[in-house]
Amino acid sequence: MRTFENEPMTLGNNWFDTARLGLFVHWGHSSQSGYELSWPLVGGVFSLPYCQNVTVDEYHRTAQTFNPIQYNPQSWARLAKRLGMQYVILTAKHHDGFSLFHTQQSDFSIANAPYEKDIVREFLEAMRAEGLRVGLYFSLIDWHHPDYPAFTEADKPYQFGKFRQPTSSQWERYLEFMFGQIRELLTDYGQIDLLWFDGGWERSPEQWRPQALQEMIRSLQPDLLINDRLPGFGDFDTCEQFIPPQPPERTWEACLTLNESWGYNPTDSQFKSPRQLIHTLCEIAGKGGNLLLNVSPMGNGQIQSEQMKLLQEIEEWLTVHHQSIVGTTAGLEPWQFYGPSTQRGNRFYLFLLMKPYDSVTVRAIPIKRIQGVSVMGEGQPLKYSTRCAIVDSLLNPEPLGELTIQVPEQFINPYATVIAVDVMP
Repeated sequence: MRTFENEPMTLGNNWFDTARLGLFVHWGHSSQSGYELSWPLVGGVFSLPYCQNVTVDEYHRTAQTFNPIQYNPQSWARLAKRLGMQYVILTAKHHDGFSLFHTQQSDFSIANAPYEKDIVREFLEAMRAEGLRVGLYFSLIDWHHPDYPAFTEADKPYQFGKFRQPTSSQWERYLEFMFGQIRELLTDYGQIDLLWFDGGWERSPEQWRPQALQEMIRSLQPDLLINDRLPGFGDFDTCEQFIPPQPPERTWEACLTLNESWGYNPTDSQFKSPRQLIHTLCEIAGKGGNLLLNVSPMGNGQIQSEQMKLLQEIEEWLTVHHQSIVGTTAGLEPWQFYGPSTQRGNRFYLFLLMKPYDSVTVRAIPIKRIQGVSVMGEGQPLKYSTRCAIVDSLLNPEPLGELTIQVPEQFINPYATVIAVDVMP
């Protein structure tokens, strides 16, 4: 039970604990053709309903023409900053094996595409210039590398649990390549705040040698955070495309797409509404998690108009309600208030995700220490009343009781109304 009795705000051990909002960028050479990243070359996957099915050669061929001349990472960074995002993560290498950075380990990279410039370096510099934390997505899988071995038409259909295995010598060469690429990213690109691994399901944990990998990572960048997809290791849990019913025991994040695709996919018009996305953010913050919201740039480097419109509407809401999200801790218990809530010091925020009939109630809080109640963005105090057990009222100088807040119709926000309750320390 949260009572706020002389309870200061307690931050976690690192910046990520209360970041609350980050930007995921899924982008690659296949974005030119409007293909989902990587999965079309293996025939699609059940979790991506709009994923295409193309031949391996057709998919990889677009690497030869990737030239995103309208790529402007500074504009992405400014967008993330306006949204109040605290960190940004780019797909340095997805399952298809194409590197968006200049690597000495392979010629299958942006260095040998028409664009030539180092996309990852440009991205990192732009984000840091806006004061944002930076992370890189790196797939353990590589469906292009010959020693992985590369995925072929003969390997179709893709079946989980039935993957062609390399020989022992192939696997040693592949691990040397993979470790080498990660070493490049952690030595040649300045401070990296987060590594977001993926793809561990195709091999056993032992095959990836995660102990040796994380030891190398820690030796190069001791303060870097690792997600839970490096088998057996990781600093936080990642929930993909859903909000857990109960928050994980340790720091966590939920990664979410704006439609049903991770990469740019013009055939996928199933965009979430601004209200749905804002409610998701409120729920995740109320459970003490972070929302990593994905955008998928087009092949020319621009973000499609449908995604920009969604982000702009979220930005408008966050401009007013930013303080209730970023830098907060989880708020009340579910039985104390029927909705998400967060806390910042001696103020807690109630998220009204459903329109109240006329009032809302908070239970088991120190009712004699309530200083005021107001609607965020309105600067307008709200009327409220309190009550508790009669005996407590007479004998207890600090009784816990109910706070009932009147919420007039004119203060209802079309996306999510936020009420601030201030409690004396």
